Amino acid sequence: MKTRDRILQASLALFNEEGETNVSTVDIANQVDISPGNLYYHFKGKDALIAALYEAFEEEMRIVLTAPVDTPLRAEDNWLYFYIVFEEIFDFRFFYRNLTDLLTRYPQLNARFQDLLERKQATCTAMLSNLGQHGILDMQEYEVEQTSTRLTMLLTYWLNFEAVRHPNASGPDIIHGGVFHVLSHIAPYFSGGRQVFTDVIATLYEDQIADAAKRRGR
Repeated sequence: MKTRDRILQASLALFNEEGETNVSTVDIANQVDISPGNLYYHFKGKDALIAALYEAFEEEMRIVLTAPVDTPLRAEDNWLYFYIVFEEIFDFRFFYRNLTDLLTRYPQLNARFQDLLERKQATCTAMLSNLGQHGILDMQEYEVEQTSTRLTMLLTYWLNFEAVRHPNASGPDIIHGGVFHVLSHIAPYFSGGRQVFTDVIATLYEDQIADAAKRRGR
């Protein structure tokens, strides 16, 4: 692996584990086992590191959020899709930790994060509209807008909420919990009956949590 990639990998791990404000470029250099001067050769300080990591995160999210949805998805497919979205966010979770503070200290990210929020909401709106057009959901236009806003909020703040509520929870448990709550917001509009959809996603949640526990026990 190239030194530049090793630096980015170590930076991401340290920022996620300890919080970006608690990690210095010297800490990162020590983690990679290079001199601070060598790190500076590749990245002229934390600003450059943050920018490079955000570009990687932004590209991953762009790919996921622009995935075409041409046919209505089953509950299992929707679960997997939102799991992938949450997983990408979890992999770069330091961006969401103390988000307002980070955007204040790195103002160059403001416009780009605003664009990401719009992409999240547009994706949620498109998915809800698609399900409505196929008769799976029964939603008015204003309900699509309101629900997509709530889903965007969940996709943005769920990890922080769970970090306070369950600080020792595993990543998969946190992510599956987020997916369950995202789909729970859709349940009231399920044309086949709210309880039917709620039962399906509750079973999915239980199965996924059990599977995650088995994987940890291996």
